[in-house]
Amino acid sequence: MKYVSTRGGLSPTEFSDILLEGLAPDGGLCVPSILPRIDTATLEVWRRLNYAELATEILSLFITDIPKSVIRELCAKSYHSGNFNNKDIVPLKKIDDKITLVGLSEGPTLAFKDMAMQFLGNIFEYVLTERDATLNILGATSGDTGSAAEYALRGKKGVQVFMLSPHGRMSEFQRAQMFSLSDENIYNITVKGVFDDCQDIVKALSNDLEFKEKYHLGAVNSINFGRIAAQVVYYFWAWLRATEDGAQRISITVPSGNFGNILAGHIARQMGLPIKRLVLATNENNVLEEFFRTGIYRPRGSEQTYKTSSPSMDISKASNFERFVYDLMHQDGTKVKALWDQLADQGYFDLSDEKHRFEAEFGFLSGASSHQDRLDTIKSVYEESGLIIDPHTADGVKVARENLHDGVPMLVLETALPLKFADTIQEAIGVKMELPEHLAGLMDLPQYVEVMDNDVEQVRAYLQKNIQR
Repeated sequence: MKYVSTRGGLSPTEFSDILLEGLAPDGGLCVPSILPRIDTATLEVWRRLNYAELATEILSLFITDIPKSVIRELCAKSYHSGNFNNKDIVPLKKIDDKITLVGLSEGPTLAFKDMAMQFLGNIFEYVLTERDATLNILGATSGDTGSAAEYALRGKKGVQVFMLSPHGRMSEFQRAQMFSLSDENIYNITVKGVFDDCQDIVKALSNDLEFKEKYHLGAVNSINFGRIAAQVVYYFWAWLRATEDGAQRISITVPSGNFGNILAGHIARQMGLPIKRLVLATNENNVLEEFFRTGIYRPRGSEQTYKTSSPSMDISKASNFERFVYDLMHQDGTKVKALWDQLADQGYFDLSDEKHRFEAEFGFLSGASSHQDRLDTIKSVYEESGLIIDPHTADGVKVARENLHDGVPMLVLETALPLKFADTIQEAIGVKMELPEHLAGLMDLPQYVEVMDNDVEQVRAYLQKNIQR
């Protein structure tokens, strides 16, 4: 398995190299040169596997420059009951007769980002040890990526983590979870702006190839294909547990801001997993919903990016969207580059002529949700099932209910545990969320964070001062 760039400027490259590089040198994103295909017989064999075993089978298809025996060890180290609060790792829970919740928030930071990040932390350490190398992770988070990355990489050999987050835009719990870490290899920077500003700084420094090489910069955001590959696993896992017939199709609704989570579903579907519809759910920051409804992709500026009660999706520039457009453009990197050049020049591009293919060829539908929708959905789910869901998952359930098809089970991917957004839960149903015993003192811990202006050069100077080369 080799990897190329969505913009056509990368010769076929091994997984371990793209794992450490993040963005491709031409500014594009790394993608497999050809996807593996999975047949029905293989799916039936996989029904017997536990989560770590299934992850081994799927990830070894994407990672062919590392022995499968090593992948097996890394998966066993990543996916076990000591790391996750459920023996199944990803439990499925019925919301009602039509919708089932895929429980992705049993990991150490109580959010779906742990599913990929636990593996990523272990494979980073393995590759760096093998190469006797170091890596400085530069990332941006809207809420959950940062803590998942930091918990997965804290104390890892050869890795420093510099994580940017939007100042005042995360929940109190998310801030406490990230900023309370005191490990010597973890650095938190909060930027006076929105997530997209943080992401732009990361991309600007990563696209400075001389700086990137000199300071060994890598990525842990979903621009790193290692994250996406690990997320593909739980789509297969969920299908295997929601079906009995190898040909049965399901639909899956995914709350999505940066397009990474639903991209993994798109890849699983392209590999042959029987998914009828991939339903994208957004909050008020509905740039992606607008694209799938109109064919026009028009990212918004910081001042037009709303602060909402599902803050991890307060994103108006979806990094992973380029990988889908690459497939939409028949994997023609020249066309993708031209579109992103057009985006830089005029602020949007128009693919409305391709709109008929979104659902017919790729299975995509979309919908948006508001604050009141979230409150109403949290309340109705609680009253009907006793389950409490977080605001992002509520966005997903609301949109899922609008896109049900007779005879097709609907799954909704959980974003996080509701206690991470206690204020919204209390507003919706009047229930005060209590922290579990092992997190009881989290909110009282000292926090370690640098506040900075939305300024690439200020962040650059901070990295130069703190990176240990």
